[in-house]
Amino acid sequence: MEYDQIIIEPVLTEKSFTGRPNSCYVFRVNMRATKVAIRQAIEKAFKVKVKDVNTLFVKPKARSLGRSIGRTASWKKAYVTLIAGQKIQELEV
Repeated sequence: MEYDQIIIEPVLTEKSFTGRPNSCYVFRVNMRATKVAIRQAIEKAFKVKVKDVNTLFVKPKARSLGRSIGRTASWKKAYVTLIAGQKIQELEV
């Protein structure tokens, strides 16, 4: 799998911005991606050194629109911690 297939998008929420002072970034990643593959993809895409990768599966939630009831999609989230002092310039606001 290529790195552009592993990293789907960065998660830009208020909660994900609380980790920025500690060089922690949150990404939506491919469901089949491993921690090692995520680490290599981040290092190759953004040219930074990764200290740690933590992953979790986001479970689907029930949603209703009128009388129809459906579910949101499940997806995989990765918390990527960089070595102290490094930042991803493309994601800094």
